[in-house]
This record gives sequence, structure tokens and C-alpha cells, in this order.
Amino acid sequence: MSRRSSEAVWWRGPAFWLGLAAGVLVTACVRVNVHGTRPGPEPLRVATYNTSLYDDVSGRLINRLEAGDEPARRIAAVLQRVRPDIVLLNEFDFDPAHRAADLFQRHYLEVAQSGGGRPLHYPYRFLAPVNTGVPSGLDLDRSGSLPGVDAGADDPAEAARKRGNNAWGYGLHPGQYGMLVLSRFPIDANAVRTFQRLRWSTLPGAHAPVDPETGQPWYPPHVWSQLRLSSKSHWDVPVHTPQGVLHLLAAHPTPPVFDGPENRNGLRNFDEIGLWKRYLDGGSSKWLCDDRGRCGGLSPDAAFVIAGDYNADPTDGEGEPGAIAQLVAHPRVNGSVVPRSAGAPERASAHSLPRRGDTAAHTGDFGPRTGTLRLDYVLPSRELRVHDAGVFWPPADSPDAALAGASDHRAVWIDVTLPATD
Repeated sequence: MSRRSSEAVWWRGPAFWLGLAAGVLVTACVRVNVHGTRPGPEPLRVATYNTSLYDDVSGRLINRLEAGDEPARRIAAVLQRVRPDIVLLNEFDFDPAHRAADLFQRHYLEVAQSGGGRPLHYPYRFLAPVNTGVPSGLDLDRSGSLPGVDAGADDPAEAARKRGNNAWGYGLHPGQYGMLVLSRFPIDANAVRTFQRLRWSTLPGAHAPVDPETGQPWYPPHVWSQLRLSSKSHWDVPVHTPQGVLHLLAAHPTPPVFDGPENRNGLRNFDEIGLWKRYLDGGSSKWLCDDRGRCGGLSPDAAFVIAGDYNADPTDGEGEPGAIAQLVAHPRVNGSVVPRSAGAPERASAHSLPRRGDTAAHTGDFGPRTGTLRLDYVLPSRELRVHDAGVFWPPADSPDAALAGASDHRAVWIDVTLPATD
């Protein structure tokens, strides 16, 4: 009986249990004789979902969740259908009191939603500050001024834009577009590693933007030496599953657009993805230090899943060539596992935009000008056994089609088991 498809049944009469025992014996014989293996542990479902649960005003997501937010209900309904054991939510506004996370869990995930399934309860979660919306005190967009300095000359929209452009990561208030990890299993909070404050310039071979008109560095030395790499943060979240420790490597690199010919966002996206490449390379790199001062990469024997909205399609879109290949082609990653759906190629065909890649693997719909792309990933380490994978994107004639459009991204999941330790 699958945990995902049915509730557990705790009591039946004697005839039921005799019949069940006989059925189990027959099933076991079939598995041994045909496949040569015994039934293993139930797979763990790991997912990522860019929820678009953010607001341009600080605290307003909390107000929306308190009042009853229809987008949040639809996001919860999708999660109740997918039913991940561990899930990373991108674009979920962070607040220091964790009020939004509390509300979303209690009043949305733990309440059966229309079009969803049974309520979901996650006893464990991890969230932390991110760089979006946090003032840098630097003129990062080279506009010649900072918000507040020339406040009298700025209209509110212009002032907001300046605040966003000059934050460590673009955002209109601290915590906008944050991240949230939910888990059915314990998270080792003491072992979590975050890389919010890691400086871009410390990355070996960092792609420093260049002003194409002058040939000089886009960022002056005093800015470049301080600029943080992660537009939100990079998290290594160890989860103690019944099968062993699984590291969830979570991130949300900046989109490779909204810049100029210097391509500062495209290069930053490439290097944000490249941080995980260096982390998987392992070793005792002295530059690769987390926010608590612990240095070095991921242990070579650690099982992991890389998850998140990486804003990089393997073949299409505006990102730097080879950006996501740094992870998909990494020797520790099983890049051959590609979640797919029936709904994505339908939508891609409707946009009629040229595409070189596999449209069935696309994970988001970004309108008629951009079309569909594969931006969201759950990439397993090679030692994990993969049982299934998918994208929650039903075809247009499905009753679930409207539900899938709760965000411009779709939920992406993978079912894995960890290698036996005995």
C-alpha cells in the first residue's frame, strides 16, 4: 500500500489478514524470482517549486496569508498532489519571525485544498536570511547615486528601483524572493551550511563583468572586493531520513537578464551555479567558507540532491552557454535523470518559439515573448537510486491544468533511495 495513494489501514478482521499474508508471500516470490531483489525502502520524494509567494511590500505576504490568499491555496493544492517528503520553495518571502512560514503551513498545507489532496504536515523546516533587498551601501548599478541620498529628486517608483538595484541581491525589501525548506524528517540545523556572505571575487576564475565601452572592469575595485556572489543564498541542508543523511543543496541564482551589454547578471548566474560545482569538487578549499567560518567542500561520500530555480536552460534562453552544464555534467551528478511532463510540450508548441532542447523537460511558462524553459532542477548524486521523476504540468484537457498554473514555474520532483549502509 503506497503512502502517497492511500491512508494506512490499522484494523481488519482475521480473514483479511490471512488473505493479505498470502498475497505478500506471492508478491515477494515474484519479486525474488523475476527481479532477483527483495523489496527495498520506500523512495523519498524530493521536490523544488518556485511558488511566487512574494510581495513588493515588506510584511504584506503575511497580511495576505492571514486574510486568505488564493494563490497560496493553489500552491498548497499542488504540493498536496505532489506530496514531497522534502521540498525547497523558492520565492517565498522571508521574515525574521517566520510568521509567513507558520501561516502557510498551518492554514494552507495542513488544510485540504480544493483540487488538492490530503493535508500535508511538515514537522521540520529551514529558512534563513537572504541577500535580496538587503542594502549594500554601494552604487552597484552605477547610477551615480544611492537611494536616500537624493531622496528629494526621486519619485517612489524610482527610489524603489534604486533600492532594489543597489541591494546585495535585487529586491524591494529584505527577504523578498526568499527560500524555505520543508521536511518530513529531521534537519540537522547545527550542520547546515549557508553561503549568503561569500564574496564573488573569492571564487576561482570568477567572471568579473567588463564595461564594453571602456574595456575596464564594470565594478570599481572597492565594490568588486565586497560584492556577494549569491543573489539570495546557497544552503547545504542535511536531512536525517530513515535511509541516512541526504544533503539538500538549495539555491536560486539571479536571472541572466535585466542588465546591459556588460552582462553582469548573466555572469553572476553562471558563477552562482559554479559555486555548487566547486562545492561538489570537495577538498579543503580555504576560500570556500560558509557564514559560520567553516571552510571546504562537500564530503566525497555525501549523498545529495541539488534543488532550486537555477534560471538556466541547458540549450535555450538568454543564459551564459554551459551555465547549468557545470552541474548536470559534474561527475558526482546523475544528469541523465530528466523530469518531464505532458503539459510542457503543448504549451511550448502554442508559443511557437524556436527551441533546440526537449520541451517536455521544461518547467515554466514565461509568456509569449520568452516562452517555456527548463529552469528548475532536482539533480541527484550518482549513488542515489532513482525510481521516478516528473514535473507537475498536466495537459491542457486535464482538470488539473488550471491548478498547475498557480505559479509561472511548475513543481519538479524526483523519487530516490539512498544506498544501503550495511
